[in-house]
Amino acid sequence: MPWLLFIASLLGLLLLAAGFFIHSKNMSTWLWPYLRQCFKSRKVAGPIHIMFCFVDHFEPQWAKATYEQECARVQRWRHDYPLLCASHRDADGRAPIHTFFYPAEEYRPEHLDALVDLCRQGLGEIEIHLHHDNSTESEFRQTLRDFNKVLVERHDCLPTDSDSRQAQWGFIHGNWALDNARPDGRYCGINNELIVLREEGCYADFTLPCAPDPCQTRTINAIYYATDDPLHPKSHNTGSPVTVGGKPIGDLMLVQGPLGLNWQNRKYGLLPRIENADVRASNPPTEDRVDAWVRAGIHVVGRPEWVIVKVHTHGTQERDIDALLGAPMERMHHYLETKYNDGKNYFLHYVSARETYNIIKAAEAGKIGNPDLYRDFLISKPAYRHA
Repeated sequence: MPWLLFIASLLGLLLLAAGFFIHSKNMSTWLWPYLRQCFKSRKVAGPIHIMFCFVDHFEPQWAKATYEQECARVQRWRHDYPLLCASHRDADGRAPIHTFFYPAEEYRPEHLDALVDLCRQGLGEIEIHLHHDNSTESEFRQTLRDFNKVLVERHDCLPTDSDSRQAQWGFIHGNWALDNARPDGRYCGINNELIVLREEGCYADFTLPCAPDPCQTRTINAIYYATDDPLHPKSHNTGSPVTVGGKPIGDLMLVQGPLGLNWQNRKYGLLPRIENADVRASNPPTEDRVDAWVRAGIHVVGRPEWVIVKVHTHGTQERDIDALLGAPMERMHHYLETKYNDGKNYFLHYVSARETYNIIKAAEAGKIGNPDLYRDFLISKPAYRHA
């Protein structure tokens, strides 16, 4: 019958559109793991503690900025971020804390001094970001060592191991290309990058998620250890989940942010948009997004009541700064501090990347109760001496 033919044709068009959408957004890698997660039940006893971690690919020289633009971007954060934080507190009385992953290749001492000023106020911490392309292992190691040295000795903004005195730091890879993950081999060049990072003092990687970029891994919405295969790229595509009572298995911990499909915000009113925890003016942190981040339920296996919500941004881009330091962020913090900090069902904890790692390791060690007790569980915060 003609109507059957019409329905069959319509279904065929929908399938073609869905296939094109999946292919164009590089979703084939992670879509099926995501759908499997959607059908898993997650029962949580007792109140849920939300660890909210905001990490920033903080790039003052973005888009080949002039020196004056660089300084204006940094000073905007130095001046406006304390104003944003002034009226917001978590369950522990802590203000929001912003983790600035600063690019090694964009180093200027005056910019770091300005960020350290925010750190002294308890509003920020500094970690390492790096863009590189077609690098050798020796070049990569030397870049990390040189940057570690200046961050420790000039700015005192990285903690150091009490025995070895080696700097301890978190990492975000530029262009998402951790462990040579891009299919075309660009923006990295090192297949044993996870090993090198661990040996040079990196405690965890915070790069992911990066969908729809092709560097996105099959493992999603997870905290896990990846074992490096030095002969092949993208060794972090899979790994072993961090588990209560477990031990590190592999070369490096990866702390992922939420990834999924946002049916509340559909393209053409039909196709869901990718929820990749990226916060910017064109994708502000609305209430439905906050709910989706919490629902992702990223946690250490065996400690589902401690939920890690790690979101990211590129904080120096002019098109986004007003949103990141203005009304959209005010609304996000207000929503977090009301719905997810009621003192009964939810407790909110603003945490840095370092504190997130410490709380994860505390969960792995079997700690329970209030995660606020474990912000400095293994790695203490730096002293942030005055320059």
